[in-house]
Amino acid sequence: MKHLTRADLWSLEEYAEQRPGFRARVMEHKQTRQLGLGDNARLYFEDVLTIKYQVQEMLRIEKVFEADGINEELEAYNPLIPDGHNWKATFMLEFEDPEQRAERLAQLVGIEDQVWLRVDGYGKIYPFADEDMDRDNQEKTSSVHFLRFELTPVMIAALQSGAGLSAGIEHSAYFIAAITVPGQIRASLVNDLQAATVN
Repeated sequence: MKHLTRADLWSLEEYAEQRPGFRARVMEHKQTRQLGLGDNARLYFEDVLTIKYQVQEMLRIEKVFEADGINEELEAYNPLIPDGHNWKATFMLEFEDPEQRAERLAQLVGIEDQVWLRVDGYGKIYPFADEDMDRDNQEKTSSVHFLRFELTPVMIAALQSGAGLSAGIEHSAYFIAAITVPGQIRASLVNDLQAATVN
């Protein structure tokens, strides 16, 4: 997938006009880009559209209109766009009660490394987590992590030929056995992948 440039973005004035329709389109699109893992964990898979929305919203909130500021946001968010041979996801641990959240985040250190995806017929794919910065310490983990799942050419070819996809978590304090990724989400993710060349 291509990275975003300033030419792909609306000005603040243009975005104010476009935002209602664009936001509705993105919210509908996101329904095929998120996967619940139990009651309190969720993967939000990013792509060009979701990242464009995030950038436009940040520019709007911060009222950024100068080139340097726009370029800074693009530099921060472009790495979250998948590259055709991987998936990039925001991994959220969602606990509404603050006390429960603090208790559970202390129990879930390292969970970001234990999330996995698996193409039918192949081994589990574990992510490269939080490549931009560490988001946990010995006492607790963060409620937000950024994950990159790398696929081999044979995995990509298998998915493009109809292979199933599953996901789970192996952390001892939050174990999720294999969940089949629903067809609509699977199709959206396969759409992120370039045609694979298998030697």
